[in-house]
Amino acid sequence: MPRRVIQLLIGLLLYGAGCALTVEAGLGVDPWTVLAQGISLHTGIGIGWVTNVLGFLVLLLWIPLRQRPGVGTIANILLVGTSMQVVLWIVPPIMGMWAQIGVLLGGILLVAVASGLYIGARFGPGPRDGLMTGLHSRLGWPIWACRAVVEVAVLAIGWVLGGTVGIGTVLFAVLIGPLVHAALPLLDTARARKSMPAERAFPTGVSS
Repeated sequence: MPRRVIQLLIGLLLYGAGCALTVEAGLGVDPWTVLAQGISLHTGIGIGWVTNVLGFLVLLLWIPLRQRPGVGTIANILLVGTSMQVVLWIVPPIMGMWAQIGVLLGGILLVAVASGLYIGARFGPGPRDGLMTGLHSRLGWPIWACRAVVEVAVLAIGWVLGGTVGIGTVLFAVLIGPLVHAALPLLDTARARKSMPAERAFPTGVSS
Protein backbone atom coordinates (compact mmCIF):
# COMPACT_ATOMS: atom_id res chain seq x y z
CA MET A 1 0.00 0.00 0.00
CA PRO A 2 2.70 2.62 0.80
CA ARG A 3 4.33 1.96 -2.57
CA ARG A 4 1.00 2.32 -4.37
CA VAL A 5 0.21 5.63 -2.64
CA ILE A 6 3.65 7.05 -3.36
CA GLN A 7 3.46 5.84 -6.97
CA LEU A 8 0.04 7.47 -7.39
CA LEU A 9 1.18 10.82 -6.03
CA ILE A 10 4.42 10.89 -8.02
CA GLY A 11 2.58 9.85 -11.17
CA LEU A 12 -0.02 12.61 -10.88
CA LEU A 13 2.57 15.29 -10.12
CA LEU A 14 4.72 14.19 -13.07
CA TYR A 15 1.65 14.09 -15.31
CA GLY A 16 0.96 17.74 -14.59
CA ALA A 17 4.62 18.59 -15.11
CA GLY A 18 4.66 16.81 -18.47
CA CYS A 19 1.56 18.67 -19.62
CA ALA A 20 3.16 21.94 -18.54
CA LEU A 21 6.23 21.19 -20.67
CA THR A 22 4.05 20.61 -23.73
CA VAL A 23 2.40 23.98 -23.08
CA GLU A 24 5.78 25.70 -22.72
CA ALA A 25 6.98 24.15 -25.99
CA GLY A 26 4.29 26.16 -27.79
CA LEU A 27 3.85 23.68 -30.64
CA GLY A 28 0.42 22.32 -29.73
CA VAL A 29 -0.96 20.36 -26.81
CA ASP A 30 -3.37 17.49 -26.14
CA PRO A 31 -7.12 18.16 -26.59
CA TRP A 32 -8.02 18.69 -22.94
CA THR A 33 -5.11 21.08 -22.46
CA VAL A 34 -6.17 22.94 -25.63
CA LEU A 35 -9.55 23.47 -23.96
CA ALA A 36 -7.96 24.54 -20.65
CA GLN A 37 -5.66 26.92 -22.51
CA GLY A 38 -8.56 28.45 -24.44
CA ILE A 39 -10.59 28.99 -21.27
CA SER A 40 -7.53 30.42 -19.55
CA LEU A 41 -7.07 32.99 -22.32
CA HIS A 42 -10.63 34.25 -21.87
CA THR A 43 -10.78 34.18 -18.07
CA GLY A 44 -7.25 35.07 -17.00
CA ILE A 45 -7.19 32.01 -14.74
CA GLY A 46 -4.06 29.87 -14.96
CA ILE A 47 -4.18 26.80 -17.22
CA GLY A 48 -3.43 24.51 -14.30
CA TRP A 49 -6.30 25.86 -12.21
CA VAL A 50 -8.64 25.57 -15.20
CA THR A 51 -7.51 21.95 -15.58
CA ASN A 52 -8.51 21.25 -11.97
CA VAL A 53 -11.94 22.85 -12.50
CA LEU A 54 -12.48 20.91 -15.73
CA GLY A 55 -11.62 17.71 -13.90
CA PHE A 56 -14.26 18.47 -11.28
CA LEU A 57 -16.89 19.31 -13.93
CA VAL A 58 -16.13 16.09 -15.81
CA LEU A 59 -16.51 14.20 -12.54
CA LEU A 60 -20.06 15.57 -12.26
CA LEU A 61 -20.82 13.90 -15.58
CA TRP A 62 -20.07 10.58 -13.90
CA ILE A 63 -23.32 10.86 -11.93
CA PRO A 64 -25.75 10.12 -14.81
CA LEU A 65 -23.23 7.59 -16.15
CA ARG A 66 -23.29 5.79 -12.76
CA GLN A 67 -19.53 5.78 -12.40
CA ARG A 68 -17.90 5.67 -8.98
CA PRO A 69 -14.71 7.66 -8.37
CA GLY A 70 -11.77 6.20 -6.54
CA VAL A 71 -9.12 7.84 -4.40
CA GLY A 72 -7.00 8.22 -7.52
CA THR A 73 -9.82 10.07 -9.27
CA ILE A 74 -10.04 12.73 -6.56
CA ALA A 75 -6.25 12.99 -6.30
CA ASN A 76 -6.09 13.46 -10.07
CA ILE A 77 -8.43 16.45 -9.90
CA LEU A 78 -6.45 18.06 -7.08
CA LEU A 79 -2.87 17.40 -8.15
CA VAL A 80 -2.50 17.33 -11.94
CA GLY A 81 -3.56 20.93 -12.58
CA THR A 82 -1.75 22.18 -9.48
CA SER A 83 1.49 20.56 -10.59
CA MET A 84 1.00 21.96 -14.09
CA GLN A 85 0.52 25.47 -12.77
CA VAL A 86 3.61 25.33 -10.54
CA VAL A 87 5.81 24.09 -13.38
CA LEU A 88 4.46 26.78 -15.71
CA TRP A 89 5.47 29.37 -13.10
CA ILE A 90 8.97 27.91 -12.75
CA VAL A 91 10.01 26.99 -16.31
CA PRO A 92 11.19 29.98 -18.37
CA PRO A 93 10.00 30.56 -21.96
CA ILE A 94 11.50 28.12 -24.46
CA MET A 95 13.42 29.79 -27.28
CA GLY A 96 14.36 28.16 -30.58
CA MET A 97 12.66 25.47 -32.66
CA TRP A 98 14.95 22.61 -31.62
CA ALA A 99 14.57 23.48 -27.96
CA GLN A 100 10.80 23.59 -28.41
CA ILE A 101 10.79 20.18 -30.09
CA GLY A 102 12.99 18.73 -27.35
CA VAL A 103 10.78 20.10 -24.59
CA LEU A 104 7.65 18.87 -26.39
CA LEU A 105 8.98 15.32 -26.77
CA GLY A 106 10.25 15.34 -23.20
CA GLY A 107 6.82 16.45 -21.98
CA ILE A 108 5.05 13.69 -23.95
CA LEU A 109 7.47 11.07 -22.60
CA LEU A 110 6.98 12.35 -19.05
CA VAL A 111 3.18 12.18 -19.44
CA ALA A 112 3.50 8.57 -20.65
CA VAL A 113 5.67 7.49 -17.72
CA ALA A 114 3.41 9.38 -15.32
CA SER A 115 0.36 7.64 -16.80
CA GLY A 116 2.00 4.27 -16.21
CA LEU A 117 2.70 5.27 -12.61
CA TYR A 118 -0.75 6.50 -11.64
CA ILE A 119 -2.70 3.89 -13.63
CA GLY A 120 -0.40 1.15 -12.34
CA ALA A 121 -1.08 2.24 -8.76
CA ARG A 122 -4.70 1.09 -9.30
CA PHE A 123 -6.56 3.68 -7.26
CA GLY A 124 -9.22 4.44 -9.86
CA PRO A 125 -9.23 6.17 -13.25
CA GLY A 126 -8.80 9.87 -13.87
CA PRO A 127 -12.01 11.86 -14.44
CA ARG A 128 -11.57 11.95 -18.22
CA ASP A 129 -10.81 8.22 -18.48
CA GLY A 130 -13.85 7.45 -16.34
CA LEU A 131 -15.97 9.55 -18.67
CA MET A 132 -14.91 7.35 -21.60
CA THR A 133 -15.61 4.09 -19.77
CA GLY A 134 -18.94 5.47 -18.52
CA LEU A 135 -20.03 6.40 -22.03
CA HIS A 136 -18.95 2.96 -23.19
CA SER A 137 -21.06 1.28 -20.48
CA ARG A 138 -24.15 3.43 -21.05
CA LEU A 139 -24.11 3.75 -24.85
CA GLY A 140 -22.41 0.52 -25.84
CA TRP A 141 -19.97 2.35 -28.09
CA PRO A 142 -16.37 1.08 -28.35
CA ILE A 143 -13.95 2.87 -26.02
CA TRP A 144 -12.01 4.27 -28.98
CA ALA A 145 -15.20 5.79 -30.43
CA CYS A 146 -16.15 7.38 -27.09
CA ARG A 147 -12.67 8.83 -26.76
CA ALA A 148 -12.62 10.09 -30.34
CA VAL A 149 -15.99 11.84 -30.09
CA VAL A 150 -15.22 13.49 -26.75
CA GLU A 151 -11.68 14.55 -27.61
CA VAL A 152 -12.55 15.90 -31.06
CA ALA A 153 -15.34 17.98 -29.47
CA VAL A 154 -13.03 19.20 -26.69
CA LEU A 155 -10.28 20.00 -29.21
CA ALA A 156 -12.66 21.95 -31.46
CA ILE A 157 -14.03 24.04 -28.58
CA GLY A 158 -10.54 24.73 -27.25
CA TRP A 159 -9.27 25.72 -30.70
CA VAL A 160 -12.17 28.14 -31.22
CA LEU A 161 -11.35 29.67 -27.82
CA GLY A 162 -7.72 30.19 -28.87
CA GLY A 163 -5.97 27.09 -27.52
CA THR A 164 -2.77 26.00 -29.28
CA VAL A 165 -3.30 23.29 -31.90
CA GLY A 166 -0.29 22.22 -33.93
CA ILE A 167 2.29 19.53 -34.59
CA GLY A 168 2.47 18.89 -30.84
CA THR A 169 -1.20 17.94 -30.83
CA VAL A 170 -0.59 15.41 -33.60
CA LEU A 171 2.56 14.00 -31.98
CA PHE A 172 0.78 13.66 -28.64
CA ALA A 173 -2.07 11.73 -30.27
CA VAL A 174 0.32 9.45 -32.18
CA LEU A 175 2.90 8.79 -29.47
CA ILE A 176 1.04 8.71 -26.17
CA GLY A 177 -0.75 5.39 -26.73
CA PRO A 178 2.33 3.30 -27.62
CA LEU A 179 4.42 4.98 -24.90
CA VAL A 180 1.84 4.30 -22.17
CA HIS A 181 1.47 0.75 -23.49
CA ALA A 182 5.22 0.28 -23.00
CA ALA A 183 5.34 1.96 -19.58
CA LEU A 184 2.32 0.39 -17.90
CA PRO A 185 3.56 -3.23 -17.67
CA LEU A 186 6.72 -2.01 -15.98
CA LEU A 187 4.84 0.04 -13.40
CA ASP A 188 1.70 -2.04 -12.73
CA THR A 189 1.67 -2.80 -9.01
CA ALA A 190 -0.78 -5.70 -9.44
CA ARG A 191 1.58 -7.38 -11.88
CA ALA A 192 4.49 -6.79 -9.51
CA ARG A 193 2.58 -8.47 -6.66
CA LYS A 194 1.77 -11.50 -8.83
CA SER A 195 5.44 -11.94 -9.72
CA MET A 196 6.56 -11.89 -6.07
CA PRO A 197 7.30 -15.10 -4.17
CA ALA A 198 4.43 -15.96 -1.81
CA GLU A 199 6.37 -15.05 1.32
CA ARG A 200 7.02 -11.52 -0.05
CA ALA A 201 3.58 -10.94 -1.52
CA PHE A 202 1.95 -12.00 1.77
CA PRO A 203 4.32 -10.91 4.56
CA THR A 204 1.95 -12.07 7.29
CA GLY A 205 2.45 -15.65 6.16
CA VAL A 206 -1.08 -16.03 4.73
CA SER A 207 -0.80 -16.85 1.02
CA SER A 208 -4.33 -17.88 0.11
